Amino acid sequence: MTSPHLLLGREGEAVAEALLVGAGFRVEVRNYRTRGGEVDLICLDGDTVVFVEVKARGPGSLLDRPEEAVTPAKRGRIARAAAAFLSERAWWDRPCRFDVVAVSVHGGRRTATHLPDAFGLEDASGIGRFYQPG
Repeated sequence: MTSPHLLLGREGEAVAEALLVGAGFRVEVRNYRTRGGEVDLICLDGDTVVFVEVKARGPGSLLDRPEEAVTPAKRGRIARAAAAFLSERAWWDRPCRFDVVAVSVHGGRRTATHLPDAFGLEDASGIGRFYQPG
């Protein structure tokens, strides 16, 4: 049996994906994982590569807002995964950004908020090995 927090996470990612697709984004990859980190959704917004972290919270969460859970350490893991993805695709010349979609579930109602350009590399800790070909 799948634990409730994993089910909530999957539900949050589905809600986030529907929101982004409805806004004209094209989903390239779901749940991209590498040794250094992971990204929930990698999308294209026009020519811009968008690395999306989805945070879902249900009733009883200790955090007021789901996006509060995107810590500097988490941002660093997302940035490392983004670097690996860009290297795999040879997309270093494309514009990129890091977005967050915050999903709240209360009483069966789902609310999703898209936070474009939620953080930059300067907001991520532990990215000393972040590499961008020069």
